[in-house]
Amino acid sequence: MAVRPFRRRAVGRARAAIGALAVTLVAGAAVAVPAAPAEAAGGKVVYLTFDDGPSPVYTPRILSILNRYGARATFFELGENVAAHPSVTRQVARQGHSVQNHSWSHPDLRRLSAATFNSQVGNTDRAIRAQTGRTPTCLRPPYGAVNGTVRSRAAGLGKQVVLWSVDPADWSRPGSGAIQSRVLGAVRPGSVILLHDGGGDRSQTAAALPAILSGLKARGYGFGLLC
Repeated sequence: MAVRPFRRRAVGRARAAIGALAVTLVAGAAVAVPAAPAEAAGGKVVYLTFDDGPSPVYTPRILSILNRYGARATFFELGENVAAHPSVTRQVARQGHSVQNHSWSHPDLRRLSAATFNSQVGNTDRAIRAQTGRTPTCLRPPYGAVNGTVRSRAAGLGKQVVLWSVDPADWSRPGSGAIQSRVLGAVRPGSVILLHDGGGDRSQTAAALPAILSGLKARGYGFGLLC
């Protein structure tokens, strides 16, 4: 079953409360950014990421925009949405983007038993692999909620925990102009940009994306894959 819009409203306060924690963790070992060809050549690279999909409405729209600008992105998908919309996940992979693990149903992974944690991650792996032929190597915990237990369990499943460094809070629907200005105002070489293609109405994110991509390209940025 697809993620319902009320989920994002219900967790808004929780996401805001841990936002500072998530950004702090990015500065540590949570995010490993692989060297991309553009970096090796002295260029500048940013990493676009999209959470909570796939959505049958917004993911194809976002894919079309990315294709128009020649940009690649990493999609952290929910297993329940992959199961509900498998063809959209296949489309993401066919267009050269990376599909990674965002859990099955968006729980706070810190609060789960080991068995439930393994089920959330393992079932999502299987759903993604069935559509892409590849097992995700990265895990983005919902809400950016990470502790030592989450890291240890993720590592035991062969997963690297990946967060972000630029969060325009597009999930709160602040307006396409605000999303655009927040991204372009905060981005630096190597930035990991958090956006959403699922979990609710993502029309503002889609509307902001062309200006974000054109602005980044005008500054000489290329687009890499995280995983």
